[in-house]
Amino acid sequence: MQHRMGPGDLLDNAGQLIERGWATAEVRRYDRRAIRASSWRIKEWDYYCILTDDHALALTVADKGYLGFLGLSWIDLKAGTAVNHGAVRPFPFGRMGMPASANSGDVDQHHGGIDLSFRHEAGGRRLAFAAPGFDRGKGLSGEIALAQPDEDRMAIATPFPDAPRAFYYNQKLNCLPASGHAQLGSQRIEFTPDRAFAVLDWGRGVWTWDNTWYWGSASGLHQGRRFGFNIGYGFGDTSAASENMLFLDGKAHKLAEVTFHLPDGPLDRADWRFTSSDGRFEMTFTPIVDRHDRVAIGPFLTDQHQVFGRFAGRAVLDDGTVLNIEGLTGFAEQVHNRW
Repeated sequence: MQHRMGPGDLLDNAGQLIERGWATAEVRRYDRRAIRASSWRIKEWDYYCILTDDHALALTVADKGYLGFLGLSWIDLKAGTAVNHGAVRPFPFGRMGMPASANSGDVDQHHGGIDLSFRHEAGGRRLAFAAPGFDRGKGLSGEIALAQPDEDRMAIATPFPDAPRAFYYNQKLNCLPASGHAQLGSQRIEFTPDRAFAVLDWGRGVWTWDNTWYWGSASGLHQGRRFGFNIGYGFGDTSAASENMLFLDGKAHKLAEVTFHLPDGPLDRADWRFTSSDGRFEMTFTPIVDRHDRVAIGPFLTDQHQVFGRFAGRAVLDDGTVLNIEGLTGFAEQVHNRW
């Protein structure tokens, strides 16, 4: 039931998806002007997470219509701690100028004492960030370059049931080698491309009011080769396009359905399990820390549990090759939005 998309525009004249499905490149052209829905429903974001076995850094710029958001999170996997810091911009309604493509266009935002810049450059991207007020004035700043070879990615275009002008167009770029540094107070942390890897979550769409999604991602090394995956559901009607993919040496391997089996009680107190309908992704996830963030403004809510930890288990490539994964750093999340 999975359908691979071809090239063309994303939306027709009625603001509906021309083709639903998945791809390994940006084959569909997003144009905000083609949307035929309330600007309150339009959601656009760029989210980067840079991972090593010791630390994770998350950077977010989002235009949710009624609310803009700039965010930084620092996760210490050795200490088992996570610190969030953010600033909101009321009622941007598209004025944040989020790029129409994941392949071009820069993000440059300054608000609430936070500076975030995501810029394209030859061979990759450069992320710059500064938040002097981070962690009660400790401060977080730095600059990280991400190499971006011409490799496969995950792309989906999915509709929402009973909402013909709602859709989600998403691209995930895994296993981007990272180099640079972060300055956390007096501590300087170096990122080197032999052990630091990033994922970009590039999302554009029209969302329904109340929804919950599940997302998991990992990017690292398996026996010296770049390996990662993207798994998830809750992003509309995924019957034509699940977002489940393995990546090895820049090559995508498409999976069918993956189910998240969450523990009872707090999500960072017991292992998660993952099973797949095709038997090609069977994993255990051992949590280290829950980067929990909950914001409620009137009827609006975002309740995010992004749990960082280690994956172990079995992944099978398209040709039947079995990879036995041990200790791969990544995250799995449950997010509930009323937005």
